[in-house]
Amino acid sequence: IAAAVDIWARGPAALPPPRQPRTPVLPVEGERNVLITSALPYVNNVPHLGNIIGCVLSADTFARYSRLRGWNTLFVCGTDEYGTATETRALEEGLSPRQLCDRYHALHADVYTWFRISFDHFGRTTTPQQTRIAQDIFQRLLARGFLLQDTLEQLRCESCGRYLADRFVEGTCPFCGYAEARGDQCDKCGKLINAVELKNPQCKLCRGTPVVTPTQHLFLDLPKLEGRLEAWLERTWATGDWTANARHITRTWLRDGLKPRCITRDLTWGTPVPLDGFRDKVFYVWFDAPIGYLSITANYTDQWERWWKNPQQ
Repeated sequence: IAAAVDIWARGPAALPPPRQPRTPVLPVEGERNVLITSALPYVNNVPHLGNIIGCVLSADTFARYSRLRGWNTLFVCGTDEYGTATETRALEEGLSPRQLCDRYHALHADVYTWFRISFDHFGRTTTPQQTRIAQDIFQRLLARGFLLQDTLEQLRCESCGRYLADRFVEGTCPFCGYAEARGDQCDKCGKLINAVELKNPQCKLCRGTPVVTPTQHLFLDLPKLEGRLEAWLERTWATGDWTANARHITRTWLRDGLKPRCITRDLTWGTPVPLDGFRDKVFYVWFDAPIGYLSITANYTDQWERWWKNPQQ
């Protein structure tokens, strides 16, 4: 407080000189380097105030503060563009998924520019860099034995001639009885659902009744990581700033035991799976989308690893 009063009394002359902008912004030895990301907005609609207030505005405020402090700051974001929600919206609008993403990416970029959100780079997840990095992470997981192959019972619509992933299915929630639950989650009770668990399932495309059919998929072997994850969490809970809600949810997952999680889908819109026997599938969007933070940075600078693989700085 005394230092702040002293600087205030001396006026602007006491402030450090403003940092000269650099392009690209890269970590600098001996300086405080700050990488800021904002949750990637999904691309199948027009952004509204809730999107901006929920995550973008707070990140922008902190980015501006960091720059005013003279910290070496990079602020990146972009649109999340894969997944079944994109496909269903594209069908509704009579567009291809790529056309839909191009349209809404431009809309998002215009809105954030109008609000003067100070991104250093606003990218997207449908890029060659995204494919390269996601497939590289997949190959590393495969080589280290963290993937399983198993048969998954999945709903298939014979009328449409396709497996119905997640949001292509609607039905009654088996837990709370909500009549419009999706094939991945119930929006009323919040529970995760496997589509085959829905009662009275319907194909969202033709409203026909799908049938349960076995299909091969790849899974993250999360139980193999459970012990190491629990030890890491105990250390970070002791030293970090986790909210009570985040601690509670994470403890609940561990209490119930981690389960293998499917990371592939029978779709065409997504990052292709680079493995024989699965090349007609793509990665599940929740495996793929978080990698977007890395690939968006990689589209900003080919030295992206200096930000993402550089904990000392």
